[in-house]
Amino acid sequence: MSRRKGGRSQSRFDHRPEEELLTAVEAAALLGVKRATLYTYVSRGLVRCVPETGTKENRYVRSDLERLKTRHDARAGHAAVASGALRWGEPVIDSSVSRVGAEGLAYRGHSAVTLAMEGRSLEAVAELLWSGVLPAGEVVWPAVKAPFPASEVARLIPKETPPLLALATVVPLLGARDALRFGATPEKEQERARGLLRHLAAWVCVAQAPGRVARALKAKTMAESLAVAWDVRDARAPTLLNRALVMSADHELNVSTFTARVTASSGADLYACVSAALAAMSGHRHGGACDRVEALLAEIRRPERAAAVVRERLRRGESVPGFGHRLYPDGDPRLPPLIEGARAFRPEAPGVRMASAVLEAMRQAGHPPPALDYGLVMVADALGLPPGAAATIFAVGRAAGWVAHILEQRAQGHLLRPRARYVEPMDAPK
Repeated sequence: MSRRKGGRSQSRFDHRPEEELLTAVEAAALLGVKRATLYTYVSRGLVRCVPETGTKENRYVRSDLERLKTRHDARAGHAAVASGALRWGEPVIDSSVSRVGAEGLAYRGHSAVTLAMEGRSLEAVAELLWSGVLPAGEVVWPAVKAPFPASEVARLIPKETPPLLALATVVPLLGARDALRFGATPEKEQERARGLLRHLAAWVCVAQAPGRVARALKAKTMAESLAVAWDVRDARAPTLLNRALVMSADHELNVSTFTARVTASSGADLYACVSAALAAMSGHRHGGACDRVEALLAEIRRPERAAAVVRERLRRGESVPGFGHRLYPDGDPRLPPLIEGARAFRPEAPGVRMASAVLEAMRQAGHPPPALDYGLVMVADALGLPPGAAATIFAVGRAAGWVAHILEQRAQGHLLRPRARYVEPMDAPK
Protein backbone atom coordinates (compact mmCIF):
# COMPACT_ATOMS: atom_id res chain seq x y z
CA MET A 1 0.00 0.00 0.00
CA SER A 2 1.17 3.51 -0.71
CA ARG A 3 -0.08 7.03 -0.20
CA ARG A 4 0.69 10.40 -1.72
CA LYS A 5 2.88 12.74 0.32
CA GLY A 6 4.50 15.87 -1.02
CA GLY A 7 3.78 14.78 -4.61
CA ARG A 8 5.44 11.34 -4.40
CA SER A 9 4.30 7.84 -3.60
CA GLN A 10 5.31 6.59 -0.17
CA SER A 11 5.07 3.01 1.09
CA ARG A 12 3.66 2.51 4.54
CA PHE A 13 6.93 0.69 5.31
CA ASP A 14 9.21 3.54 4.19
CA HIS A 15 10.78 5.73 6.84
CA ARG A 16 13.95 7.68 7.42
CA PRO A 17 16.41 6.21 9.96
CA GLU A 18 16.16 9.30 12.18
CA GLU A 19 12.37 9.08 12.51
CA GLU A 20 11.19 7.97 15.94
CA LEU A 21 9.17 4.74 16.07
CA LEU A 22 6.60 3.75 18.71
CA THR A 23 5.07 0.42 19.70
CA ALA A 24 1.40 -0.22 19.01
CA VAL A 25 0.55 0.40 22.66
CA GLU A 26 2.46 3.70 22.69
CA ALA A 27 0.99 4.78 19.35
CA ALA A 28 -2.60 4.05 20.42
CA ALA A 29 -2.03 5.90 23.70
CA LEU A 30 -0.65 8.94 21.89
CA LEU A 31 -3.72 9.09 19.66
CA GLY A 32 -6.12 8.19 22.47
CA VAL A 33 -7.66 5.35 20.44
CA LYS A 34 -7.92 1.57 20.56
CA ARG A 35 -5.36 -0.53 18.72
CA ALA A 36 -7.99 -1.60 16.20
CA THR A 37 -8.47 2.06 15.26
CA LEU A 38 -4.71 2.47 14.93
CA TYR A 39 -4.62 -0.43 12.46
CA THR A 40 -7.40 1.25 10.47
CA TYR A 41 -5.30 4.40 10.16
CA VAL A 42 -2.41 2.27 8.89
CA SER A 43 -4.60 0.56 6.32
CA ARG A 44 -5.80 3.95 5.09
CA GLY A 45 -2.22 5.12 4.64
CA LEU A 46 -2.41 7.76 7.38
CA VAL A 47 0.28 6.19 9.58
CA ARG A 48 3.36 4.30 8.42
CA CYS A 49 4.30 1.10 10.18
CA VAL A 50 7.69 -0.60 10.14
CA PRO A 51 8.26 -4.31 10.86
CA GLU A 52 10.41 -4.93 13.95
CA THR A 53 13.30 -7.18 12.90
CA GLY A 54 13.17 -10.64 14.45
CA THR A 55 9.60 -10.28 15.74
CA LYS A 56 6.05 -10.25 14.43
CA GLU A 57 5.52 -6.76 15.84
CA ASN A 58 5.37 -3.47 13.98
CA ARG A 59 6.53 -0.03 14.97
CA TYR A 60 4.73 3.21 14.04
CA VAL A 61 6.24 6.50 12.85
CA ARG A 62 5.77 9.13 15.56
CA SER A 63 5.65 12.11 13.21
CA ASP A 64 2.69 10.54 11.35
CA LEU A 65 0.91 9.95 14.64
CA GLU A 66 1.47 13.51 15.85
CA ARG A 67 0.32 14.93 12.51
CA LEU A 68 -2.85 12.84 12.69
CA LYS A 69 -3.53 13.85 16.29
CA THR A 70 -3.08 17.53 15.47
CA ARG A 71 -5.56 17.22 12.61
CA HIS A 72 -8.14 15.49 14.82
CA ASP A 73 -7.70 18.01 17.63
CA ALA A 74 -8.18 20.90 15.22
CA ARG A 75 -11.37 19.33 13.85
CA ALA A 76 -12.60 18.89 17.42
CA GLY A 77 -12.16 22.61 18.06
CA HIS A 78 -8.82 22.35 19.84
CA ALA A 79 -6.96 24.77 17.57
CA ALA A 80 -7.89 27.78 19.66
CA VAL A 81 -6.87 25.91 22.81
CA ALA A 82 -3.49 25.09 21.29
CA SER A 83 -3.01 28.71 20.28
CA GLY A 84 -3.91 29.96 23.73
CA ALA A 85 -1.60 27.44 25.35
CA LEU A 86 1.38 29.49 24.21
CA ARG A 87 0.05 32.48 26.17
CA TRP A 88 0.02 31.36 29.83
CA GLY A 89 -2.43 28.60 28.84
CA GLU A 90 -2.55 24.84 29.11
CA PRO A 91 0.72 22.82 29.25
CA VAL A 92 2.20 22.13 25.82
CA ILE A 93 5.27 20.03 26.68
CA ASP A 94 5.72 17.00 28.92
CA SER A 95 8.46 17.62 31.48
CA SER A 96 9.70 16.07 34.71
CA VAL A 97 12.09 18.88 35.61
CA SER A 98 9.93 21.13 37.78
CA ARG A 99 6.33 21.63 38.82
CA VAL A 100 4.43 24.81 39.66
CA GLY A 101 1.29 24.17 41.70
CA ALA A 102 -0.79 25.23 44.67
CA GLU A 103 1.83 23.71 46.95
CA GLY A 104 4.56 25.87 45.42
CA LEU A 105 7.55 25.20 43.20
CA ALA A 106 9.20 21.77 43.20
CA TYR A 107 12.38 20.60 41.48
CA ARG A 108 12.02 16.92 40.59
CA GLY A 109 9.58 16.54 43.49
CA HIS A 110 11.71 18.49 46.00
CA SER A 111 10.43 21.83 47.33
CA ALA A 112 12.58 24.62 45.91
CA VAL A 113 12.09 26.71 49.04
CA THR A 114 13.14 23.82 51.28
CA LEU A 115 16.24 23.16 49.19
CA ALA A 116 17.24 26.82 49.39
CA MET A 117 16.58 27.19 53.10
CA GLU A 118 18.44 23.98 53.90
CA GLY A 119 21.47 25.50 52.22
CA ARG A 120 21.67 23.03 49.36
CA SER A 121 24.20 24.37 46.87
CA LEU A 122 23.27 25.32 43.35
CA GLU A 123 25.65 22.57 42.24
CA ALA A 124 23.62 19.96 44.15
CA VAL A 125 20.34 21.36 42.83
CA ALA A 126 21.72 21.33 39.28
CA GLU A 127 22.65 17.66 39.65
CA LEU A 128 19.11 17.00 40.90
CA LEU A 129 17.57 18.80 37.93
CA TRP A 130 19.81 16.99 35.45
CA SER A 131 19.62 13.47 36.87
CA GLY A 132 16.56 13.33 39.12
CA VAL A 133 18.71 12.36 42.10
CA LEU A 134 19.58 14.78 44.90
CA PRO A 135 23.21 14.19 45.96
CA ALA A 136 23.56 13.10 49.57
CA GLY A 137 26.72 15.06 50.38
CA GLU A 138 28.64 18.10 49.27
CA VAL A 139 28.98 18.61 45.52
CA VAL A 140 32.23 20.10 44.26
CA TRP A 141 32.60 20.69 40.55
CA PRO A 142 36.07 20.68 38.97
CA ALA A 143 37.70 24.06 38.50
CA VAL A 144 37.97 25.38 34.95
CA LYS A 145 40.40 27.71 33.24
CA ALA A 146 39.70 30.57 30.88
CA PRO A 147 40.35 29.44 27.30
CA PHE A 148 41.19 33.04 26.32
CA PRO A 149 42.40 36.10 28.26
CA ALA A 150 39.66 38.04 30.02
CA SER A 151 41.48 41.23 29.11
CA GLU A 152 40.95 40.51 25.41
CA VAL A 153 37.21 40.16 25.93
CA ALA A 154 37.16 43.35 27.97
CA ARG A 155 38.69 45.22 25.02
CA LEU A 156 35.80 44.12 22.80
CA ILE A 157 32.97 45.49 24.92
CA PRO A 158 32.35 48.87 26.58
CA LYS A 159 33.18 49.09 30.27
CA GLU A 160 29.57 49.92 31.11
CA THR A 161 28.29 46.69 29.50
CA PRO A 162 25.75 45.06 31.87
CA PRO A 163 26.93 41.68 33.21
CA LEU A 164 24.11 39.77 31.51
CA LEU A 165 25.12 41.17 28.12
CA ALA A 166 28.75 40.35 28.89
CA LEU A 167 27.78 36.70 29.45
CA ALA A 168 25.87 36.71 26.16
CA THR A 169 29.17 37.74 24.54
CA VAL A 170 31.32 35.16 26.33
CA VAL A 171 29.21 32.01 25.84
CA PRO A 172 29.52 31.88 22.01
CA LEU A 173 33.28 32.40 22.37
CA LEU A 174 33.44 29.44 24.76
CA GLY A 175 31.50 27.38 22.25
CA ALA A 176 33.80 28.33 19.39
CA ARG A 177 36.78 27.05 21.41
CA ASP A 178 35.12 23.68 22.13
CA ALA A 179 35.70 21.47 19.09
CA LEU A 180 33.95 18.49 20.74
CA ARG A 181 30.68 20.24 21.48
CA PHE A 182 28.60 18.32 18.93
CA GLY A 183 27.09 14.88 19.44
CA ALA A 184 28.24 14.36 23.03
CA THR A 185 26.69 11.68 25.24
CA PRO A 186 24.41 12.90 28.08
CA GLU A 187 27.20 12.15 30.58
CA LYS A 188 29.77 14.16 28.65
CA GLU A 189 27.25 16.93 28.12
CA GLN A 190 26.71 17.17 31.87
CA GLU A 191 30.47 17.53 32.33
CA ARG A 192 30.43 20.31 29.74
CA ALA A 193 27.46 21.95 31.49
CA ARG A 194 29.30 22.00 34.83
CA GLY A 195 32.17 23.85 33.22
CA LEU A 196 29.87 26.24 31.39
CA LEU A 197 27.96 27.17 34.54
CA ARG A 198 31.23 27.79 36.36
CA HIS A 199 32.24 30.13 33.55
CA LEU A 200 28.92 31.98 33.77
CA ALA A 201 29.48 32.76 37.45
CA ALA A 202 33.07 33.91 36.96
CA TRP A 203 32.76 36.09 33.84
CA VAL A 204 30.06 38.43 35.17
CA CYS A 205 32.73 41.03 35.95
CA VAL A 206 34.67 40.89 32.68
CA ALA A 207 33.62 44.33 31.42
CA GLN A 208 34.49 46.20 34.61
CA ALA A 209 37.17 44.03 36.27
CA PRO A 210 38.62 41.40 33.92
CA GLY A 211 41.43 40.74 36.37
CA ARG A 212 39.01 39.04 38.76
CA VAL A 213 37.84 36.40 36.27
CA ALA A 214 40.77 34.04 36.83
CA ARG A 215 40.37 34.23 40.61
CA ALA A 216 36.63 33.70 40.36
CA LEU A 217 37.17 30.57 38.26
CA LYS A 218 39.25 29.11 41.09
CA ALA A 219 36.52 29.57 43.72
CA LYS A 220 35.08 26.41 45.23
CA THR A 221 31.41 27.07 44.43
CA MET A 222 29.43 29.17 41.99
CA ALA A 223 28.15 31.36 44.81
CA GLU A 224 31.72 31.99 45.96
CA SER A 225 32.72 32.66 42.37
CA LEU A 226 30.08 35.39 42.08
CA ALA A 227 31.27 36.92 45.35
CA VAL A 228 34.85 37.02 44.09
CA ALA A 229 33.85 38.37 40.68
CA TRP A 230 31.86 41.20 42.27
CA ASP A 231 34.44 41.73 45.03
CA VAL A 232 32.05 41.11 47.93
CA ARG A 233 34.30 40.24 50.86
CA ASP A 234 31.71 39.57 53.55
CA ALA A 235 31.98 35.89 54.49
CA ARG A 236 28.19 35.61 54.59
CA ALA A 237 27.76 36.67 50.97
CA PRO A 238 28.07 33.24 49.30
CA THR A 239 25.28 31.86 51.49
CA LEU A 240 22.86 34.59 50.41
CA LEU A 241 23.96 34.37 46.79
CA ASN A 242 23.48 30.61 46.80
CA ARG A 243 19.95 31.01 48.17
CA ALA A 244 19.12 33.36 45.30
CA LEU A 245 20.69 31.02 42.74
CA VAL A 246 18.71 28.02 44.00
CA MET A 247 15.46 29.99 44.00
CA SER A 248 16.16 30.94 40.37
CA ALA A 249 17.20 27.48 39.16
CA ASP A 250 14.04 26.50 37.26
CA HIS A 251 10.42 27.49 36.70
CA GLU A 252 9.10 25.11 34.05
CA LEU A 253 8.39 26.69 30.64
CA ASN A 254 9.27 30.33 31.15
CA VAL A 255 10.32 32.26 28.05
CA SER A 256 14.06 31.58 28.25
CA THR A 257 13.60 27.88 29.06
CA PHE A 258 11.14 27.40 26.20
CA THR A 259 13.66 29.13 23.93
CA ALA A 260 16.38 26.76 25.10
CA ARG A 261 14.13 23.75 24.41
CA VAL A 262 13.17 24.92 20.93
CA THR A 263 16.83 25.49 20.11
CA ALA A 264 17.79 22.09 21.55
CA SER A 265 15.11 20.39 19.46
CA SER A 266 16.89 21.66 16.33
CA GLY A 267 20.05 19.74 17.27
CA ALA A 268 22.03 22.83 18.28
CA ASP A 269 24.95 22.44 20.68
CA LEU A 270 24.82 23.32 24.38
CA TYR A 271 26.45 26.74 23.99
CA ALA A 272 24.01 27.72 21.25
CA CYS A 273 21.05 26.65 23.39
CA VAL A 274 22.29 28.65 26.39
CA SER A 275 23.07 31.64 24.16
CA ALA A 276 19.50 31.56 22.86
CA ALA A 277 18.16 31.41 26.41
CA LEU A 278 20.35 34.35 27.45
CA ALA A 279 18.96 36.35 24.54
CA ALA A 280 15.41 35.64 25.70
CA MET A 281 16.35 36.42 29.29
CA SER A 282 17.50 39.91 28.24
CA GLY A 283 13.98 40.93 27.21
CA HIS A 284 12.22 43.51 29.38
CA ARG A 285 9.33 41.12 30.09
CA HIS A 286 11.64 38.44 31.50
CA GLY A 287 15.04 39.07 33.09
CA GLY A 288 14.67 42.75 32.30
CA ALA A 289 11.98 42.94 34.98
CA CYS A 290 14.82 43.11 37.53
CA ASP A 291 16.21 46.14 35.72
CA ARG A 292 12.84 47.88 35.95
CA VAL A 293 12.71 47.28 39.69
CA GLU A 294 16.23 48.75 39.96
CA ALA A 295 15.04 51.79 37.99
CA LEU A 296 12.06 52.19 40.32
CA LEU A 297 14.29 52.25 43.39
CA ALA A 298 16.61 54.74 41.67
CA GLU A 299 13.58 56.96 41.03
CA ILE A 300 12.53 56.79 44.70
CA ARG A 301 16.02 57.77 45.94
CA ARG A 302 15.16 57.48 49.65
CA PRO A 303 12.66 55.38 51.67
CA GLU A 304 10.56 58.39 52.72
CA ARG A 305 9.55 58.99 49.09
CA ALA A 306 8.41 55.42 48.41
CA ALA A 307 4.72 55.86 49.23
CA ALA A 308 4.44 59.09 47.23
CA VAL A 309 6.16 57.62 44.16
CA VAL A 310 3.93 54.54 44.27
CA ARG A 311 0.77 56.64 44.62
CA GLU A 312 1.79 58.88 41.73
CA ARG A 313 2.56 55.91 39.47
CA LEU A 314 -0.79 54.34 40.25
CA ARG A 315 -2.57 57.67 39.71
CA ARG A 316 -1.05 57.91 36.24
CA GLY A 317 -2.11 54.36 35.47
CA GLU A 318 1.49 53.14 35.39
CA SER A 319 2.54 49.77 36.72
CA VAL A 320 4.82 49.26 39.69
CA PRO A 321 7.36 46.70 38.41
CA GLY A 322 8.05 43.47 40.22
CA PHE A 323 4.55 42.87 41.59
CA GLY A 324 2.13 40.06 40.77
CA HIS A 325 2.68 36.69 39.10
CA ARG A 326 0.02 34.86 37.10
CA LEU A 327 1.05 31.47 38.45
CA TYR A 328 1.01 32.67 42.06
CA PRO A 329 -2.13 34.74 42.72
CA ASP A 330 -1.59 34.37 46.47
CA GLY A 331 2.08 35.30 46.38
CA ASP A 332 5.31 33.94 44.92
CA PRO A 333 6.71 31.36 47.40
CA ARG A 334 10.25 32.07 46.19
CA LEU A 335 10.11 35.63 47.46
CA PRO A 336 9.96 35.49 51.31
CA PRO A 337 13.32 33.68 51.70
CA LEU A 338 15.01 36.32 49.55
CA ILE A 339 13.46 39.26 51.40
CA GLU A 340 14.32 37.64 54.72
CA GLY A 341 17.88 37.00 53.58
CA ALA A 342 18.41 40.55 52.30
CA ARG A 343 17.06 42.13 55.48
CA ALA A 344 19.15 39.84 57.68
CA PHE A 345 22.32 40.51 55.69
CA ARG A 346 22.22 44.31 55.63
CA PRO A 347 18.95 45.87 56.77
CA GLU A 348 20.40 49.38 56.68
CA ALA A 349 21.27 49.22 52.96
CA PRO A 350 19.44 52.07 51.16
CA GLY A 351 18.09 49.73 48.47
CA VAL A 352 16.76 47.28 51.05
CA ARG A 353 15.06 50.09 52.99
CA MET A 354 13.50 51.59 49.85
CA ALA A 355 12.31 48.20 48.63
CA SER A 356 10.75 47.49 52.02
CA ALA A 357 8.96 50.85 51.92
CA VAL A 358 7.57 50.05 48.45
CA LEU A 359 6.39 46.66 49.70
CA GLU A 360 4.43 48.34 52.48
CA ALA A 361 2.97 50.99 50.18
CA MET A 362 1.77 48.35 47.72
CA ARG A 363 0.35 46.22 50.52
CA GLN A 364 -1.64 49.14 51.86
CA ALA A 365 -2.92 49.90 48.35
CA GLY A 366 -4.21 46.33 48.11
CA HIS A 367 -2.03 45.27 45.20
CA PRO A 368 -0.68 41.75 44.57
CA PRO A 369 2.50 40.70 46.39
CA PRO A 370 5.83 40.91 44.54
CA ALA A 371 7.51 38.18 42.50
CA LEU A 372 11.00 36.70 42.30
CA ASP A 373 12.51 39.68 40.46
CA TYR A 374 11.78 41.98 43.38
CA GLY A 375 13.54 39.67 45.85
CA LEU A 376 16.58 39.34 43.61
CA VAL A 377 16.96 43.13 43.49
CA MET A 378 16.75 43.29 47.28
CA VAL A 379 19.47 40.63 47.54
CA ALA A 380 21.69 42.52 45.09
CA ASP A 381 21.18 45.78 47.00
CA ALA A 382 21.96 44.12 50.32
CA LEU A 383 25.21 42.81 48.86
CA GLY A 384 26.10 46.14 47.26
CA LEU A 385 26.25 44.66 43.76
CA PRO A 386 26.46 46.73 40.55
CA PRO A 387 23.46 47.59 38.34
CA GLY A 388 22.23 44.60 36.37
CA ALA A 389 23.45 42.11 38.98
CA ALA A 390 19.96 40.93 39.95
CA ALA A 391 19.09 39.87 36.39
CA THR A 392 22.49 38.20 36.14
CA ILE A 393 21.98 36.15 39.32
CA PHE A 394 18.64 35.14 37.81
CA ALA A 395 20.33 33.98 34.59
CA VAL A 396 23.24 32.19 36.25
CA GLY A 397 20.87 30.26 38.51
CA ARG A 398 18.37 29.57 35.73
CA ALA A 399 21.15 28.12 33.58
CA ALA A 400 20.91 24.98 35.72
CA GLY A 401 17.29 24.60 34.63
CA TRP A 402 18.10 25.45 31.02
CA VAL A 403 20.55 22.55 30.90
CA ALA A 404 17.99 20.19 32.45
CA HIS A 405 15.42 21.11 29.80
CA ILE A 406 17.97 20.91 27.01
CA LEU A 407 18.89 17.36 28.07
CA GLU A 408 15.23 16.40 28.47
CA GLN A 409 14.31 17.81 25.06
CA ARG A 410 17.11 15.88 23.40
CA ALA A 411 15.95 12.69 25.11
CA GLN A 412 12.41 13.26 23.83
CA GLY A 413 13.88 13.58 20.37
CA HIS A 414 11.25 15.53 18.46
CA LEU A 415 11.45 18.89 16.75
CA LEU A 416 9.41 21.66 18.37
CA ARG A 417 7.69 23.09 15.34
CA PRO A 418 4.16 24.42 16.04
CA ARG A 419 1.90 25.39 13.16
CA ALA A 420 0.50 28.87 12.57
CA ARG A 421 -3.24 29.33 12.17
CA TYR A 422 -3.46 31.65 9.18
CA VAL A 423 -5.79 34.65 9.48
CA GLU A 424 -6.54 37.26 6.86
CA PRO A 425 -4.89 40.65 7.53
CA MET A 426 -7.36 43.25 8.75
CA ASP A 427 -6.40 45.62 5.92
CA ALA A 428 -6.37 42.98 3.18
CA PRO A 429 -7.88 44.25 -0.11
CA LYS A 430 -11.35 42.98 -0.84
